[in-house]
Amino acid sequence: MPSPAEASRNLVSQAVETALTSLEDSKAENIVSIDIQGKSPLADHMIIASGRSHRHVAAVADHLIRALKEAGCGNAKVEGLASADWVLVDTGDIVVHVFRPEVREFYNIEKMWQTPDLEPELEDETVH
Repeated sequence: MPSPAEASRNLVSQAVETALTSLEDSKAENIVSIDIQGKSPLADHMIIASGRSHRHVAAVADHLIRALKEAGCGNAKVEGLASADWVLVDTGDIVVHVFRPEVREFYNIEKMWQTPDLEPELEDETVH
């Protein structure tokens, strides 16, 4: 029997796979998947994708919401679906952003999340 931590990781992995498959099936573009576990209390995983137009962004997000619900990932919180410039789908474990290309380029959130941890390495040397 898996430990609670393993079970949680399996659920997150399943949600990520469901989301990626849905985005690919909907012909989302430039899909980026980022593991943010330990970097933020917001979620364990973030996925960023683009749609070609307002209509495409809305369709991609709608398909994603249905796929996550059918996979048992609960009722996701959704923001931005009405304007479809930037739709955020939050399951609690994963956060998915679907952008129009110009909006994605403007905010460039993947750059922020993909930067390496900036914790300095402790060295054994003493400087005099």
